Amino acid sequence: MPESMSEYLSQDMHCEGLLECIHGLKELDKEVFRALSVAEEPLTVDEIAEEVERERSTAYRSVQRLLSSGFIQKEQVNYDQGGYYHVYHPTDPDQIADDMQRVLNDWYAKMGQLISEFREQYRDSTPVEQ
Repeated sequence: MPESMSEYLSQDMHCEGLLECIHGLKELDKEVFRALSVAEEPLTVDEIAEEVERERSTAYRSVQRLLSSGFIQKEQVNYDQGGYYHVYHPTDPDQIADDMQRVLNDWYAKMGQLISEFREQYRDSTPVEQ
């Protein structure tokens, strides 16, 4: 991860980088998201673990991060004789993109506010060169 915003902007960026940049997701999370995106049907945690070649507990933690960030959805499948299990599928890409745009807009507004505060705080304390 870059040390500064300037370094981040100078990197060769890909759309999956938004997952890391905006939501702090890890490489494994991106792999899980890709696996769910190419799957023809929703997957269980066991199936996800197999797809990304990780232990079930590791895949489960990644699924939880993706759920909490809104990138994937969970559905309950009920057995006829009782009981259930969960399957996961990606959230609609337009919804994800809209959410990321909102986060970016909020960040931009906050940075603008902080820049204004910086300007006000240091405007009168710095000698003006002529």
